[in-house]
Amino acid sequence: QGKELQPNTLFFESDIHCSMTPTLSKLECKKYFTYDTMSKIFYIPFRCRKVMTLPDKISLLFLCTANSCRSQMAEGWLRHRWPDHFEAYSAGIETHGLNPNAVRAMAEAGVDIRGQQSQHIDEFSVQTLDYVVSVCGHADAHCPVFPGKTTRLHFAFDDPPKLAANASNDDEAMYHYRRVRDDIRQFVDALPDWLQIQTRS
Repeated sequence: QGKELQPNTLFFESDIHCSMTPTLSKLECKKYFTYDTMSKIFYIPFRCRKVMTLPDKISLLFLCTANSCRSQMAEGWLRHRWPDHFEAYSAGIETHGLNPNAVRAMAEAGVDIRGQQSQHIDEFSVQTLDYVVSVCGHADAHCPVFPGKTTRLHFAFDDPPKLAANASNDDEAMYHYRRVRDDIRQFVDALPDWLQIQTRS
């Protein structure tokens, strides 16, 4: 028998404990996990339990040109999907305020980003960040140098306002916001694996 676990659940070497044995290594965990590729669900024997422990949250900032749309959606998704694992921020090379269509698209997906603010990257100049992820080419090219251990990464998404500029109606315009919203969610869902996060017990 197995216990059904939700998709995108994180598992690390220190997370799986068996009531009869010490902490299982990654290799030993492979004896216990099965993965249903059709339903995309992990299964683990009922005698094992998942223990998720992260000593410190990972600070991550999404950067784009105006901190209006893509980076705001990314921040919202990260807060929504991994609140126990990340401190989520976003900023821009400029600040144009929240794009109302981005707010609307996220609300349709059950994520309220109205409380987020459009912030300039300079506001984070003295803050220690683990990661800065630029989500557009302009921001990547103009990203400032961060001190200390900050790791810079780049993962570009299409620009919904630009794509929607020639839309003939609201539905056509919102299609672009919804598509990019969903693309960003897929990225955020896989972000822990993408960053290859490791934890220690």
